[in-house]
Amino acid sequence: MDTIARAVIALALFVLSANALAIDFTPHGTQPGLAWALEDPQSCMACHRGFSGNSPQFMPHSTWGGSMMANAARDPLFWAALDVANKDFPGAGDFCLRCHTPPGWMNGRVVKAIGGGSSGPGGASGCQLTGDFNDDDNKGNDYAGVTCHFCHRMMPTGPGGQAGMIGNANIWIDNATSCTTPDGSVYGGPCRRGPYTYANGMLEAPHGWVKSAYHEDSTLCGSCHDVTTPDTDVGPLKTLVLEGGVTTTRPMPIERTYSEWNSSLFSDAIYRDGLGEGASGTPAIARAQQCQSCHMRSSVDATAKACNQNPDGSRTGNLPVHEFAGANTWIPAIIKAEYANSVTGFGREADYDRTIASAQAMLAAAAQVQTSILSYTAPTAGSAGSISVRVKVTNLSGHKLPTGYSEGRRMWLNVKALSATNAVVGESAAYDPLTAELTLDGQAKVYETLQGIWTPGSPGECKIEDAGKAQFHFVLNNCIRKDNRIPPLGFHPASASDPNADEMRPVGYTYAETSAGSGTLVNYDTSDYVFTLPAGTARPIQVKAELKFQVSSKEYIEFLRDQAITAPIIPAENTLCAAGPNRPFDVGPQSVSRGEYMFQIWTNPTYGKSPPETAGSVSSITSPN
Repeated sequence: MDTIARAVIALALFVLSANALAIDFTPHGTQPGLAWALEDPQSCMACHRGFSGNSPQFMPHSTWGGSMMANAARDPLFWAALDVANKDFPGAGDFCLRCHTPPGWMNGRVVKAIGGGSSGPGGASGCQLTGDFNDDDNKGNDYAGVTCHFCHRMMPTGPGGQAGMIGNANIWIDNATSCTTPDGSVYGGPCRRGPYTYANGMLEAPHGWVKSAYHEDSTLCGSCHDVTTPDTDVGPLKTLVLEGGVTTTRPMPIERTYSEWNSSLFSDAIYRDGLGEGASGTPAIARAQQCQSCHMRSSVDATAKACNQNPDGSRTGNLPVHEFAGANTWIPAIIKAEYANSVTGFGREADYDRTIASAQAMLAAAAQVQTSILSYTAPTAGSAGSISVRVKVTNLSGHKLPTGYSEGRRMWLNVKALSATNAVVGESAAYDPLTAELTLDGQAKVYETLQGIWTPGSPGECKIEDAGKAQFHFVLNNCIRKDNRIPPLGFHPASASDPNADEMRPVGYTYAETSAGSGTLVNYDTSDYVFTLPAGTARPIQVKAELKFQVSSKEYIEFLRDQAITAPIIPAENTLCAAGPNRPFDVGPQSVSRGEYMFQIWTNPTYGKSPPETAGSVSSITSPN
């Protein structure tokens, strides 16, 4: 793209930004106005939920019910961030809501109305959605998140053979009004698509179905789990600026979870069956797994089944549970408590508990932490000593560690030197749970990606702060200030022929190649620490290292609140959405803005200010004496 073309696009974006309908933030994939409406999750529940015994541990609806997929439109953190996106660029919420409420978006209740025109006032803020936060997932509740029928109607290509697309929810949906199954039976509505071929008889689904290899493949997950600046009908909203102010014509990469996996050994077809051992000194790893292999693990329960009409044990070891477990334990607990009415029926409270437990298990398996002593001088009664240690963190996941939504999300190494009486005599990256403050001492190691706005000057900078406060402008960011997240096994982020070579490489940090010139980076990081041991410290000395993960930092939560109360002020939710259906709400933010509501939740002692979870193993080593 030449300079003149870029200038024309920039001018068009500037002129049109005041009118949310003038720019189409979501021009690709299936558009609102389905010939056959999406079924609500309640219609799937009767057959696909477990109501007694062990069955809730594996049944699709039971495991989906507490997931972030099921609650994508209830998440209060999302709504606070959405308001900032709309404040920064009017109408940008259309881009966000497409992923978080497919029923609302596909049914013309976000920005685009069915047949053209506007959905109504505040559509980009979610004000035209029907239902509310604590409704159950019945017909007409747009807050049901990413629903069963939405995923099971996804197709790899468009109805006219259009190519599938990765990222930004540019999804093709089966929009047929009938389904012919492999045995010739015809059903009303589109086929439910999944990874199985059913035998005639008891196991066969009583609705239209067709086998879909696409639902076994990571590309389905990549349709949402790569996020790029909105690719509007007049071009990318933001293009990437590299270090030093080097401009590109490539859209700004925001999240790259799918691409991180695709650039790792986990996507290598040679190892698709889990063959091969881990690298020397690391545990054996089942390499080259699809996203579903980890995030939809197969149930090994002896009574596993997919439908209540099928016999117990009919799908043992062959039933991917629908937990979609990630690393988020904080928000599911909030939703369970804040929107209790939506979870009281059918024992759904337990769904959230299962999601939290699954996320904790996922975190525990995500990394290996190892500690070794480099040098040691024992303290005596009259003189201080010192201990120097090296901590190695190996990424065992199939993507960067951490991955996903970057704003406020981070991992850090907490390293402590303890006396024989268990007194802390040295610590790096101490965290105070009362204030949620992380101490960034000179040795602190924090794994994160920080994105910002390129600010020209002498020199220019990728600006991530304003007046000393961290800034998180999701839709305006166009540069990456820092990305030291640990690569996955076999990670090769760039090649000479790769036009997107700058999208996933480390920034402001270096990971060695596995061998010179290979372009493949190691999947571990090492950090060295030195602690002074006061005279008289009881020996031996123990050094303990823990990798911590946090969904939302204090700085992020305070930013969301501050954005709501500084000009232009973001109004209370019921005021913002006064013209929307079912208003005013009697749950959620109500008389305060979404940013203020999120801050209230964060300060509520019940929720612990986004308490850090331990990731990977906990490593400790003891001095000789």
